[in-house]
Amino acid sequence: MRVKGSSASRRKLKKLFSITKGYWGRKKNVYRRAREAYLKSLTRMYHDRKRKKRDFRRLWIMRINAAARTNGIRYSVLINGLKIAGIEINRKMLADIAVNDAAAFTQLVSQARGALPA
Repeated sequence: MRVKGSSASRRKLKKLFSITKGYWGRKKNVYRRAREAYLKSLTRMYHDRKRKKRDFRRLWIMRINAAARTNGIRYSVLINGLKIAGIEINRKMLADIAVNDAAAFTQLVSQARGALPA
């Protein structure tokens, strides 16, 4: 007996094409190209979730460095001073303080400077 799987095949196609809707060229409506594009997008999603963390850390460091240099100190010296002073604050919070509360950041810089050896 011959079994035709048209309804299951159609469902599979429709599901894939709904996912790849909006893709450019044949990647949205040719099964093989759509499947390749979809699988590639899954790997890119995974890599970009990791990359997002890197990008945000770089952004925080840039913001801290810019605020530190306005206070006359380099980023690496500031972080070292904070470690010696025993101030445990992560870069995300430090960047937020640098952007939104300049007075508090200046106090942190002065404490870091005081902890550094002369």
